[in-house]
Amino acid sequence: MSSSPPSLPSFDLPVGGMTCASCAGRVERALAKVPGVQAVSVNLASEKAHVEAPADTLPALLAAIERAGYDVPRQSLELQIEGMTCASCAGRIERALARVPGVLEVAVNLASERARLVVLAGVDPQALLAAVVKAGYAARALDEHGADDDGAERRLRRERWQVALALLLALPLTVPMFADWFGLHAMLPAWLQFALAAPVQCVLGARFYRAGWQALRAGSGNMDLLVALGTSAGFGLSLYLWWQAPPGAMPHLYFEAAAVVIALVLLGKYLESRAKRQTSAAIRALEALRPQRARRWRDGVEEEVAVAALRPGDLLAVLPGERFPADGEVVEGQSQADEALITGESLPVAKAPGDRVTGGAINGDGRLLVRATALGAESVLARIIRLVEDAQAAKAPIQKLVDRVSRVFVPAVLLIALLTLGGWLLAGAGLETALLNAVSVLVIACPCALGLATPTAIMAGTGVAARHGILIKDAEALEVAHKVDTLAFDKTGTLTSGQPRIAHLSAVDGDEARLLHLAGALQRGSEHPLARAVLQACAERGLVPAEAAALRALPGRGIEGELDGQRLQLGSRRLLDEAGLAAGALEERARTWEAEGRTLSWLLESAPAPRLLGLLAFGDTLKPGARDAIAALHARHLRTHLISGDNRGSATAVAAQLGIDTVHAEVLPADKAAEVARLKAGGHVVAMVGDGINDAPALAAADVGIAMGGGTDVAMHAAGITLMRGDPRLVPAALEIGRRTYAKIRQNLFWAFVYNLIGLPLAAFGLLDPMLAGAAMALSSVSVVGNALLLKRWRPSFDAGAGAGAER
Repeated sequence: MSSSPPSLPSFDLPVGGMTCASCAGRVERALAKVPGVQAVSVNLASEKAHVEAPADTLPALLAAIERAGYDVPRQSLELQIEGMTCASCAGRIERALARVPGVLEVAVNLASERARLVVLAGVDPQALLAAVVKAGYAARALDEHGADDDGAERRLRRERWQVALALLLALPLTVPMFADWFGLHAMLPAWLQFALAAPVQCVLGARFYRAGWQALRAGSGNMDLLVALGTSAGFGLSLYLWWQAPPGAMPHLYFEAAAVVIALVLLGKYLESRAKRQTSAAIRALEALRPQRARRWRDGVEEEVAVAALRPGDLLAVLPGERFPADGEVVEGQSQADEALITGESLPVAKAPGDRVTGGAINGDGRLLVRATALGAESVLARIIRLVEDAQAAKAPIQKLVDRVSRVFVPAVLLIALLTLGGWLLAGAGLETALLNAVSVLVIACPCALGLATPTAIMAGTGVAARHGILIKDAEALEVAHKVDTLAFDKTGTLTSGQPRIAHLSAVDGDEARLLHLAGALQRGSEHPLARAVLQACAERGLVPAEAAALRALPGRGIEGELDGQRLQLGSRRLLDEAGLAAGALEERARTWEAEGRTLSWLLESAPAPRLLGLLAFGDTLKPGARDAIAALHARHLRTHLISGDNRGSATAVAAQLGIDTVHAEVLPADKAAEVARLKAGGHVVAMVGDGINDAPALAAADVGIAMGGGTDVAMHAAGITLMRGDPRLVPAALEIGRRTYAKIRQNLFWAFVYNLIGLPLAAFGLLDPMLAGAAMALSSVSVVGNALLLKRWRPSFDAGAGAGAER
């Protein structure tokens, strides 16, 4: 046993990768070297290291294990939190969870009422729940889907009834006050005022007492404490004045002020809850796409099974109008798929054998047989939901300022209220006036608006972006996007289709159809990209090439075959040189097309008599919308760069067609990140747009990485923003939603700060009565959430129709 002090924390750290006693010894020695470690023992069988060391050494302990060459398994957890009312609540829960041994990261989102944690593998969730309860709140672990629709709906119904009852009881108390403005004096008897106000104060307002008391027990304060103190002061003052009044006299009571403040605050919290629920509508809409049942086709028999029972490789029958139960590949049938809620694409996409389909999309008017390729957490829909949830749970860097302010907000307000009370008493005002002004200070202060300003804007912004096919992986990418002044694009697959097509062709005898027919005969059955381009061109012209005989590959040069007594060859210029043929009139065209970056294939007849038949030029076509995307970026005065591994001629030709400012050609994959780093070193905020594995380092090196839809998982993992479809016009749209979301965050924070800076002095100087203060406090939170919800009306400028489709 260790002789260290009993108060010294101990850690049981999971260690992955140990295979023998020497591994355990190496980990033990690495941990023992960390300053502050009092005792360490490593158990190879349980794959754990028990360490006694100060709490602040945990990061150093993890780093020591990883430097020794081993892993520290981690896991993500999500908790549903109940009872939070303001930013100080969120901060208190974060601090409580961070103190639990094994917690590495924690972020509490006031708007979604959830806590997202990264913990060491093996940490007991019950310890986390206990920490939340000890801090004065309720919590429960969420399943992998994080669904809580039923619970949220029940809470909303309960709040609605509480608000209705509070307003019903408070209304008779306010009628005499309004009547007094018109010269009608009809004050209710004191006992009736008490009978109406007491249920509001003691029953409907009990939530404020409970939460305020829990905050006090935790050594902190929150909005509930301010409301409880303020309304209790008004209610208590009324009881005192009633008790002091002579028999038969009618004292001026303030029961109506306390009741109306509670009713208004409850109304504000209800409206706030409704609005917050709308900010998470995108997640609920995506989760609603998950089908629960599927038609599995096995041994010629169709059976209905739960989606959870499916396995990769299963054949699934999907009828018209049904949702695809899993990601898969079409095996049989023709139809269209409505993928609006997944990719933002408003038009149905044609599906035929060999095409991929996405789980959750809606099948059109044809029956399809689909082979399942990805299920559950590995499906595209599940990954989209995870990305949106992660972004909504994350904190933007600007939130750190709010957290610091909220920590001292409630103590500062309490101090201001005491100074107000003392100041008015010293100024000669009566206790009644001094107390009411102090109550106004307590009631008008609203840390809720501060706490909701950032997360509601992020939730609304990421949600509406997801509906239009823009997935924002973290809040930092959203915040940085508005500062981007330079865009760097990969070429192939990003601005171009990545699939070669015949760009030009020229026949010596002028018969281009015959030239294409002969080339197609040689390429039938080939899977080479250039062969597919030839066959596609034939199909577009309605040509059906015959099948050449005696086909033979010519290594490094092309292909050879026989058709109708002719021996034909198709390939590089080397074939022309070997046959001793001159390009003749095609020479000038060949040079021009090569300068454009085209790939050339020469078609010649080698027997019975060698002769040149024609020339085909292949090129990668620009993606639809690429020109519009670059034009939109230039309209915002952003600089554009093309970073490509292709030859200079090809890269320059694409840049010239699109109007891109600067070309970096023949860049090796490993050097793309260096090019991005050079742009950043020049003082630019750089966004990199790419789609391939070789783009991943550059995406990670950029201030904001943007991965194109249809790209690789590696690129999507490295990027902060993923575009679900390969439309380049989504790039300026992603920057635009980032700019708008950040603008909403700044607007919300500005109004939240200004509201308190103006409201508190007005209340302290007696210019606001408690009822107006309560109304203003309720309005502040609702206005902040409502302002964030305006983002839901955003549409990409080029895609006004997609929004309507995406909201079906």
